[in-house]
Amino acid sequence: MCLIITPFIFLYNFLIFPDADFFMLTFHFSFVKVFLPMKCNFLFDLDQTLLDFHASERKALEIVLRNNSLPFSDDIYSAFKECNKSLWLKLEKKEISRTDVFTNRFKYIFEKCGGDVSTLDALKVNSDFIKTMAVNGVLLDGSYEFVERLKREIEGCKIYIVSNGATVNAMGRLKSSGLDKFMDGFFISEDMGAAKPDPAFFDIVFDRIKQPRESCIVIGDSLSSDMLGAKNASLSSVWFMPEGDVESAMREYDIDFSAGSYDELFYVLKNWANGLGGKA
Repeated sequence: MCLIITPFIFLYNFLIFPDADFFMLTFHFSFVKVFLPMKCNFLFDLDQTLLDFHASERKALEIVLRNNSLPFSDDIYSAFKECNKSLWLKLEKKEISRTDVFTNRFKYIFEKCGGDVSTLDALKVNSDFIKTMAVNGVLLDGSYEFVERLKREIEGCKIYIVSNGATVNAMGRLKSSGLDKFMDGFFISEDMGAAKPDPAFFDIVFDRIKQPRESCIVIGDSLSSDMLGAKNASLSSVWFMPEGDVESAMREYDIDFSAGSYDELFYVLKNWANGLGGKA
């Protein structure tokens, strides 16, 4: 219907408003809207969505603790991981600062390992930890092939990283994993002055990529940052590797899709892209 009516709209506007600039503007707007498909923009979380954060974290913690003459074990790593998770959740709720996260996690683990906290420079240890993680990026099994396939089979798609964390850590692991070459942009909370799930984070993303919100979809594993962030910013979302009461969580967070594997995720994104009018 649009393809038949649109030429008459052009002619009508030209007869009523003979001004050439107005006619060309109307033509351009109508042509773009009718003939050109909207490009899709994939906003990917990084950790436990594309990269194995825990594998890198475990390796870096072992190196840092041993460099400080402290013991390391699976139990120590589990304790650090739980402490770190609780601190990041508090940060997402704006209850503490990033500096609080970085200092408190190492004060806690040094005490647990029997270290002397009175002489601890927690921020220096944290810096060493982040630098060590940065050179030890670990891919989740199948993530490289998945991202390569997205770029190859979904024509014109753009892939952006939207991640909470330290820039050196995130960018270093991306580069060491080889995934960085597929990305069209990187949005790391440390650089942005805002973190997921704050809608201000996504406001900055849209200000920079200059794309409509309906052309974007958030993909991530975290309910509290990725899915809540998408909900707060009125964005489509895919919950990757869902767990627990999936149906209740999808209702609570207004999640559009879920995917339990990269194959499933590919077809979810391909079908979503087709719905935008693309050629995926």
